[in-house]
Amino acid sequence: MNRDELRAYVLAKAQAAREAAGAWATADTARKNAALRAIGEALIQDEQEILAANRRDVDQAREAGMAESRIDRLTLTPARIRAMVEGLTQVEALPDPVGEVVERWTRPNGLRIERVRVPMGVIAMIYEARPNVTVDAAALALKTGNAVVLRGGSDAVHSNGALVRAIRRGIASVGLPEDAVQWLERTERDTVDHLITARGYVDLAIPRGGASLIERVVAQATVPVIETGVGNCHVYVDRAADLEMAVRITVNAKTSRPSVCNAAETLLVHRDVMEAFLPQVGHALTARGVTLRACPRALGILRDAGLGAEPADESDWATEYLDLVMAVRVMDSLDEALAHIRRYGTKHSEAIVTEDAAAATRFLTEVDAAAVYHNASTRFTDGFEFGFGAEIGISTQKLHARGPMGLRELTSYKYVVRGSGQVRA
Repeated sequence: MNRDELRAYVLAKAQAAREAAGAWATADTARKNAALRAIGEALIQDEQEILAANRRDVDQAREAGMAESRIDRLTLTPARIRAMVEGLTQVEALPDPVGEVVERWTRPNGLRIERVRVPMGVIAMIYEARPNVTVDAAALALKTGNAVVLRGGSDAVHSNGALVRAIRRGIASVGLPEDAVQWLERTERDTVDHLITARGYVDLAIPRGGASLIERVVAQATVPVIETGVGNCHVYVDRAADLEMAVRITVNAKTSRPSVCNAAETLLVHRDVMEAFLPQVGHALTARGVTLRACPRALGILRDAGLGAEPADESDWATEYLDLVMAVRVMDSLDEALAHIRRYGTKHSEAIVTEDAAAATRFLTEVDAAAVYHNASTRFTDGFEFGFGAEIGISTQKLHARGPMGLRELTSYKYVVRGSGQVRA
């Protein structure tokens, strides 16, 4: 297709979503929940087809030399498909925010005013090699009465196609319009440009992926955008830390799934505990395949402990590795750690490990991030872990939504005003 043909193709998909959105906006909770159950059943029924499609994507990714960390994000397994279905079940069980009266009041002239949650309309979801996002985004959009146009990456095109077919078949089985879930099987870069400039068709764009994708959407969109999470996340081990706990938290934050945005990328260690802590955590991390890139003080301690750490340079403090690599830096004080996070953090997730209540309070108060943790792993910044059932992304901005975005974050509101003949003087 040439550029004009691609634009017509994208706008036709968005128009179909717009037309279906009206029916979903007025569907009651029972019908929306029935659709979510039917989607889950369709995913289970189509499991072998979905896995076969995913194998094609994974094989092509390996042939193209994709990094194993990215292949992990791309790969589906029976367990991951069942996790998708569990996410659908959790979303179904959550209260429906649409129609919720957020607040109400009566004016002296007798006007009764309510602020009521309503769907956003049509959401454009632009994402990379994460097929689970296809299901999560559809589930959250549909539960909130929205339609969604999905534009996944070329790496997951076969997987996304199989998932969308199951989703639409499940929707159709309960009599609601399946056009509320649209998928752009064309993955040319221009499809993103047309989607994020489709004013009048798209109400909100949500980019989810690497820094370059997010920056491009934010810079070029003419529809509203929620900026989601590049995650240069830190674990700061304070002078008053329980060091056994700190090892456990650091290893989990870095290695449980290094390819995701809530994985820790930098370890900051107070100088008072560096001699005792760095050898412990270094052995624990390298045993799990982590490459350490350390400042001079940390590097000396790690090498004295027999660990093959590498010297860090300035770029390491600002890097989201999404891999089994971790930067390590010694801090002279809590103030220095806070300053480091202010300079290099991406406002995603930050953690302190300490038994000092005052230090913890300062960290939780002063760190500007969507999620801040005391004595817990950054890996909990996740819609499923927060009890949202799933998430459509993790917002690192402050307007409208911040942190894991669940159902309420996909609604707007309107004012409903009831009177008895009042006119304005």
